Amino acid sequence: MYVPKHFAVTDQEQVLDFIRANSFGQLISSVTDKPFVTHMPFLLSDDNSRLIGHFAKQNPQHLELDNQAVLVTLQGPHDYISPSWYLSSGVPTWNYQAAHIYGTAKVFTDQEKLKLLLDQLTESNEARFASPWQPGYPVSMLNAIVGVEILISDIQAKFKLNQNRSAADRESVATHLEDQGSYQIAKLMRELK
Repeated sequence: MYVPKHFAVTDQEQVLDFIRANSFGQLISSVTDKPFVTHMPFLLSDDNSRLIGHFAKQNPQHLELDNQAVLVTLQGPHDYISPSWYLSSGVPTWNYQAAHIYGTAKVFTDQEKLKLLLDQLTESNEARFASPWQPGYPVSMLNAIVGVEILISDIQAKFKLNQNRSAADRESVATHLEDQGSYQIAKLMRELK
């Protein structure tokens, strides 16, 4: 990913927090010498060294995935930025947050490991509800999926939030974004240090 210096995120904890908060992404690998993508949720391991997820056993991506170098892309809030929102001249652009995670994939089918993964994914996503659903998966479901564990070798993060513009331009853009209902990007822009 091309990351200009003013959009690079170098605070490792900030990057890890972003990964945890935006954990639905795209697993990109090669299947029969063509790029192949699966959209799926991920968990970051407790030691931050691995991404773990699962997908349908019928998905052909798992057939060639073991020991393959892969890319996972995660995206946060994003929106179009009109140059008319700047106080100085500018061009149309897009503000966004993204992380690219590189690593080596390992496929697993061990039912205990799959059950643990499903329990952790469910618990992490159900935690925001007043009455969380309690996990319970039949063996037939565990037999219909495969797990993937990605040993992380590199993470690149880019938060493009008009850091290359003046404070006045950023505030003007944030105000216009709020007027359009894009509150998340506006909030992120205002939190810039």
